[in-house]
Amino acid sequence: MTRIIVVGGGAGGLELATKLGRKLGRKGKAEIVLVDRNRTHLWKPLLHEVATGAMDAGIDGLSYRSQAHNHGFNFHLGTLVDIDRDAKTIKLAPLLDDNGRQMVGERALQYDILVLAIGSVSNDFGTKGVRDHCIFLDSPQQAERFHGELMNRFLQYAESDTVDEKVDIAIVGGGATGVELSAELYNAVEHLGAYGFKKLNSDCLRLTLVEAGPRILPALPERISAMAHKELKALGVDVRTATMVVEATDEGLMTKDGELIPANLMVWAAGIKAPTFMKDIAGLESNRINQLVVKPTLQTTRDEHIFVIGDCASCTQGDGKTVPPRAQSAHQMADQAFDNIVAQLDNKPLKAYVYKDHGSLVSLSRYSTVGSLMGNLMRGSMMVEGRVARTVYISLYRMHQVALHGYVRTGLMMLVGRINRMLRPKLKLH
Repeated sequence: MTRIIVVGGGAGGLELATKLGRKLGRKGKAEIVLVDRNRTHLWKPLLHEVATGAMDAGIDGLSYRSQAHNHGFNFHLGTLVDIDRDAKTIKLAPLLDDNGRQMVGERALQYDILVLAIGSVSNDFGTKGVRDHCIFLDSPQQAERFHGELMNRFLQYAESDTVDEKVDIAIVGGGATGVELSAELYNAVEHLGAYGFKKLNSDCLRLTLVEAGPRILPALPERISAMAHKELKALGVDVRTATMVVEATDEGLMTKDGELIPANLMVWAAGIKAPTFMKDIAGLESNRINQLVVKPTLQTTRDEHIFVIGDCASCTQGDGKTVPPRAQSAHQMADQAFDNIVAQLDNKPLKAYVYKDHGSLVSLSRYSTVGSLMGNLMRGSMMVEGRVARTVYISLYRMHQVALHGYVRTGLMMLVGRINRMLRPKLKLH
């Protein structure tokens, strides 16, 4: 039986494994295997909510084993370390427990078709001190680490007698993650004041958002960028554009101009790259940020049995532009990879992936949502903001849920979510 292995259970990988399981796995036409280093899935665009406590990863995360059981595929917990293209095997690192003891040894899994959907990690561009002093938001574990340190900082402030002391937080990167996290932090501090944290309000937070480029949200139209900038300034965020960070220290961030931006909690959200081990793995072609180069069919340039989707894929379109690393790209690539894998199994021609830009939206927590939508009803894009934009923003996550669970189960999950919002605290407090 044909064995299809999908490595990476992010937005694209999990959707693809689920579709393949329903189409081929359940009917015994192929064995579908999903491999991921984590036990649960959480939609990556929501990690900033985990970081502030607006979402609880332990409750809202989706079990890979449960999804596999319900949709006709198998799940293996493990971390990819190598690919043997001649033997058509992947090598997984040993599994260790929390104390570093080995639970399961190194394993090799055989494949007929391999899909790499490993995603991306933050790119520190080799900036001095970043790895030691900044927190990244690449995984639920990192987001939870930030949340734990954030709660400790707020507790210190609440119990301190120093009037002038503030909670100093610096975020490097004015993209969607940095902007959304900035707004969500102000939402968090206002709620925490109602849960017994003495003196906590927006005045206690000194938040600096640092962007090396001329404006925040460079991927969005300038008007939307200016609108978000104005909203953040109104909240109290010190937005620094055209400011390059050259070092991170215990005291804060050092800029190229020699200024120290004080911070006792720092987040790095500037730029992405594929994981370092992806660079030239198995002799496959890669680019300067470790992404694997693929043909329009999403197959690697040097092996037709290996597909790559999502942030770890470098896919150039007919106009010469590279597909941007977005959740909507991963979703679209998963659909095209599914069609092409089925076509390959049936000895039919494969089709080229064409990126469709449906626009971008940025949530400023409960304060606002801004963005642009692309559509067939008009030429160019439509600017949206406020309640309409918020509704569309939430619908993007609902589309992901529908792809994984179907309409009925997603509807039930929405109902349970509403009930939980009435029963649970507005923020995770532990």
